[in-house]
Amino acid sequence: MVKHYNCIVCSKRTKPKERKSINPAVKRLLQNKWFITNISQNDIICNGCMHKYYNAEKSRPIKVTRTTQDDCDQDFIPPKVARTSKQLSSPPSVCLNIPGASNSHARCVVCKKPGPKFLVVSSDARFQAFIDGNILIPAGARCCSSHFQENGFLKTECFDIMSKSENSSSNRTSIVKLLTHMRETCQKTQNKIDFDNIGETDCKNLTGLSHQQFEDICLHVLLHIKSTPSRTPKTSVGLFLIKMKCALSNKLMSTLFKVSISSIRRAINTVRQALMRSFVPLYLGFESITREQIIKDHTRPLAKTLLDADDDNMILVLDGTYIYIQKSNNFSFQRKSFSLHKSRPLVKPMVVVSTTGHFVSILGPYLSRNNDASILNHMMKCNVDDIKSFVNENDIFVVDRGFRDSISLLEELGIKAAMPTFMKKGEKQMSDADANTSRMVTKIRWVVESANARIKNFRYLDRVLPTNQVPFIGDYIRIVCAISNKYLPPLSKAINEDEDIELATQMKQKSTEINTLKAYVEENNLQRGTVQWKPIQDSDIPFPQLTDEQLRSLTCGVYQLKLSPSYIQEYMEGDSQICFHKDAPDLLRIRIQSRHVSSKKYFVWIKYSESEVNSWYCTCRAGARVVGVCAHITSIIWYLSSARNAGTTSYGVKDWSTYLSDAKNLPETIDSSESETESIGSVIEE
Repeated sequence: MVKHYNCIVCSKRTKPKERKSINPAVKRLLQNKWFITNISQNDIICNGCMHKYYNAEKSRPIKVTRTTQDDCDQDFIPPKVARTSKQLSSPPSVCLNIPGASNSHARCVVCKKPGPKFLVVSSDARFQAFIDGNILIPAGARCCSSHFQENGFLKTECFDIMSKSENSSSNRTSIVKLLTHMRETCQKTQNKIDFDNIGETDCKNLTGLSHQQFEDICLHVLLHIKSTPSRTPKTSVGLFLIKMKCALSNKLMSTLFKVSISSIRRAINTVRQALMRSFVPLYLGFESITREQIIKDHTRPLAKTLLDADDDNMILVLDGTYIYIQKSNNFSFQRKSFSLHKSRPLVKPMVVVSTTGHFVSILGPYLSRNNDASILNHMMKCNVDDIKSFVNENDIFVVDRGFRDSISLLEELGIKAAMPTFMKKGEKQMSDADANTSRMVTKIRWVVESANARIKNFRYLDRVLPTNQVPFIGDYIRIVCAISNKYLPPLSKAINEDEDIELATQMKQKSTEINTLKAYVEENNLQRGTVQWKPIQDSDIPFPQLTDEQLRSLTCGVYQLKLSPSYIQEYMEGDSQICFHKDAPDLLRIRIQSRHVSSKKYFVWIKYSESEVNSWYCTCRAGARVVGVCAHITSIIWYLSSARNAGTTSYGVKDWSTYLSDAKNLPETIDSSESETESIGSVIEE
């Protein structure tokens, strides 16, 4: 026995009063005009579809037959014939060979469990089901909340367990909506980067993260970012990362990603809030890491050895960085944010890192009128971010000379400060001991400068920001630092712990030595005399050949080696030459141009043997040190030990001033009085 009687046209479940049997006339209309062929005796039609049949019958043209009598009657007027529409009519519903889900409000469309707490399957979710699962879900269908993803779409496994029929019926409105949705989707995805299916190379180039890292950071914020018709949560995260990494304008991003400017603005704001809520607290700040973790995992053995730190002493490196902003039309804020040192408006975040470059915390940002010492005093006196409970007595802060006014406060708190030394008043060069001490501090402190450069690698923070972004600068910096901690490798890490300790031990041992060559030069007044120095060709100097490892051991770093080609290129193009002492052929003297001041030149002395460089001395500020060598000495040793053997005069350093004009270059002026005298003399001779 049949339980349900559905209309053959619209598939509506009919009540007894709404059912109509299909007579032959209706059957012919369904077959000829609506293309419904499979009609049995038990099929019925609802009242609504029967009314459509009656309307179709009324619109049929009336056939008029004229008789011979009508032709003879001149007063006969034929009746008006109704015009038939040339448009093709379609049936209310069409049977499609596409699997379809059931249409029920009382049961889940996936698992068939009864209600009452269901969610309506949205149009986007139904479209996604058609694209991914080839299933047509009717409008208004209900589903359990557990079957939905975080972006509002159905889970992929639902398509396999969903009960569905082999065919589905759809009306004209549903088909038009489906085609319209497909057209809009094709227009959006045309020439557009899809962050939901982005490739490894594109992801790395645009966001600075690998595809796996991008997926991981999206998992942290998906619960806090909603999907919209114009962008998915992953698209929002991608737009934010591109804004930070590439510093593209909102207009340009709108053109590239087919998203409105207002939508991009909302996406950046939403992702910023989500990252600050669920990502940054996990990877940045004094609460995200313990003292023990910093000491064990983020402290180099070299730093512990150089600073004589105990196993329970924590070493932190502090420095302030600059974020430039536009000039404000608020004069009070304009004065507070203008830096006399940089001659431009800016704000100053305080960066705290470990000796491996791990960002421990970001404090501020502060007004530009606050120097590093005043910021550190404020941090300690106001206990910003509860820093006093994180730092213990005998911990070590590695700082630069800008923190000199904070040393007394740190000593009161029991915190040791490692800072480069100052030159005494009236001196032009640091002593041997001061230069050696400063070099051991800078060997550790350089990591915070590299950390500041890593922040500026996110180009948005390297640009001049508008004043309306000032409230969010702190969030941007913290997000960038948290990303660096989570996904980027350490800036400074010991490849071999024993080698790190050995290097630190050698540096400490050398720091107790004095520069014997400096004493020899000063005693014999070699910096003034010229007669005892004889020029020599580079190829005639029997200088020892040093490997790259030996050069790095000599310089205690690589920074000086990176500057060597630039110094040697200027030496080769200049008028300087290498000289040797007439009484000591193994003692060389070279004059090197300063890279900062055109009017300043330094003298370099190097004493060598057949296999090694014995001693060195330079007249620059740090040239007397024994722990490592300055960049001027390094460039000469690098050139004589290896670079000169390459047989080239170009070291990859190009002088771009040749492409520019210099207003200083003027033609020689001719004295008018001399020219007149010459002309008069020539006339007299004639």
